[in-house]
Amino acid sequence: MSHSEADIKAALKGVQDPDLKQDLVDLGMIRDITVAGDAVTLTVQLTTPACPLKDKISGDVKAALKERLGVTTTVNFGADTARVQTASDLIPGVRNVVFVASGKGGVGKSTVAANLALALSDTGASVGLLDGDIYGPSVPTMFDLHHQPRATDDKRIIPHEKLGLKLMSMGFLLEDGQPVIWRGPMLDSALRQFLGQVEWGELDYLVVDLPPGTGDVQMSLARMVPQAMALIVTTPQDVALADVQRAIGMFGTVNIQVLGVVENMSGFVCGHCGEKTEIFGSGAGARAAKKYQVTYFGEVPLTEKVVAAGDKGLPVVKSDPDDPAAIALKNVSYRVAQQIAIKATSSQPATA
Repeated sequence: MSHSEADIKAALKGVQDPDLKQDLVDLGMIRDITVAGDAVTLTVQLTTPACPLKDKISGDVKAALKERLGVTTTVNFGADTARVQTASDLIPGVRNVVFVASGKGGVGKSTVAANLALALSDTGASVGLLDGDIYGPSVPTMFDLHHQPRATDDKRIIPHEKLGLKLMSMGFLLEDGQPVIWRGPMLDSALRQFLGQVEWGELDYLVVDLPPGTGDVQMSLARMVPQAMALIVTTPQDVALADVQRAIGMFGTVNIQVLGVVENMSGFVCGHCGEKTEIFGSGAGARAAKKYQVTYFGEVPLTEKVVAAGDKGLPVVKSDPDDPAAIALKNVSYRVAQQIAIKATSSQPATA
């Protein structure tokens, strides 16, 4: 007996996206159904290519169709972040913006931002990285790029491209050692240009490495990209809790959703014996996430390779993908993409 597309969708009613807790059919995620006798092929269109639960979704779909219709199913996956949201009229081709922030400096925020962007790109997403730290840009060093970007005839900036990312930084426009002494309107104007006058094109994610603290840059970007979401980077010490509180409080004031907290420098892993030493204490990230009721994305250890990678212009998820820090950063990126999809999709009506 041959089954129709309607039969397949009816049999899949009740099979849910494990993150969104909604029916795959109601969400419009079941696509491209073909039936040949007792063999079915279909595509599940995910909200992010970085979804870590593909195996579960595939298993649930196959089990439901086998039990209810007696068919064998091949499940393919696609991804469409465009169905989630558009970040801002200023950057119309960009679907999601992630602010990577910290309450203070020295927590490895730029390392997290760079590796987060690369790990998302490795899943097949189109990703840009904007260095929002006007005064202390780090993207040029982390990607070993120190020349000015090209411009179009109408003065639009073409971002550098490296390792699959589109990159923009104030550091690309400065001479070595040249300071930036700006405040207020000049700073605001530069940030607006980095968003609206850069040829970002179509992006699934734009990761923005914010300066530390809660200053003018954060306020300006929150106003320009009100649908952005923030990832807070902290360290394991209890003293860091106050800094997390300030960062979360600031984003609450400007109505930016906080995705959650990641604990960086969570112990030092020896490159020779693999032993982990809690040189900065432990657990503050998890405690902060619990206290402020946001998602905890996990721990990223400090290793020799993650430090060296940033200095030599090839972040660790690319230079040493099996390093413990690289593995942790990739896992963080998958969970961040997962949480973006949950938050963004929950604010929009389901697709029939």
